[in-house]
Amino acid sequence: MTITLQLQDKHYPIAEHFSSFQGEGLYSGRSAFFIRTYGCPVRCPWCDSANTWHPDHRPPKIPRMSVEQLVSLALEAKPEFVVITGGEPAVHDLRPLTRALHSEGLAIHLETSGTYALKGDFDWVTVSPKIYQAPLPELIERASELKLIMENAESVAYWETQLGTELIRKDRPVWLHPEWSRREDPEILGLISRTVRERGAPFRAGWQLHKLYGVL
Repeated sequence: MTITLQLQDKHYPIAEHFSSFQGEGLYSGRSAFFIRTYGCPVRCPWCDSANTWHPDHRPPKIPRMSVEQLVSLALEAKPEFVVITGGEPAVHDLRPLTRALHSEGLAIHLETSGTYALKGDFDWVTVSPKIYQAPLPELIERASELKLIMENAESVAYWETQLGTELIRKDRPVWLHPEWSRREDPEILGLISRTVRERGAPFRAGWQLHKLYGVL
């Protein structure tokens, strides 16, 4: 009874929630329910989810939703898995939410910059480290897949220096995504193409498939 009450009482600041398909990574193209939390201390200048932190996009009142509400919405969507993203979701204690989702038989994926310790139980963890705040080594090691944003011609070399052998582990994919404002830049696309062609696994060319479909 105590655990049930704790789960019901926990509320999270939610920027949005929606049913769609995963547009990135190994699970791309599969049905997913997204829970996007509010708040991110990393604050990348090119962030495509600035509505989760930027003062120019901050709503007058940030909605807070209970675990019970979020689980109910996820069950109604009937997804293959639930994606908790942000912002930076790891700034929140996600243990009540992950316990409740798992108790209903829902798989849970997390998308994080890797800058904060995880509080919760996740079936798949996508870590997308950013140059603006160093990722935690234990989160890089924990990652199921890495997603690197290619901002300039030195991006691959930069992450090789920062991550060392963790970058080239053969047991997980490393996705190279063009920073979206440079998605048609020959320099960035050439960097990704050459890296994948010349070096092979674990490097893979990444994209935001959902944007091609014009969906969330």
